[in-house]
Amino acid sequence: MQDNEPTLSSIEDYDTLKGSKKKVVWTVIISGLLLGAIFVAAKMYYGSTEDTIVVNESIGKVPVK
Repeated sequence: MQDNEPTLSSIEDYDTLKGSKKKVVWTVIISGLLLGAIFVAAKMYYGSTEDTIVVNESIGKVPVK
């Protein structure tokens, strides 16, 4: 009977990633950084709070139906 689970000695890239796996990891990292930069740029461009409404009254009780 043979186990189908990999062992440390049978894993090719245990110490370092090589080949297509390394490309996938770097693609995910670069994509995450690019998306983060896009969100930060959008927040800076569209995130102005000049049109906020100032409310001085406090809400005492919210009616429940």
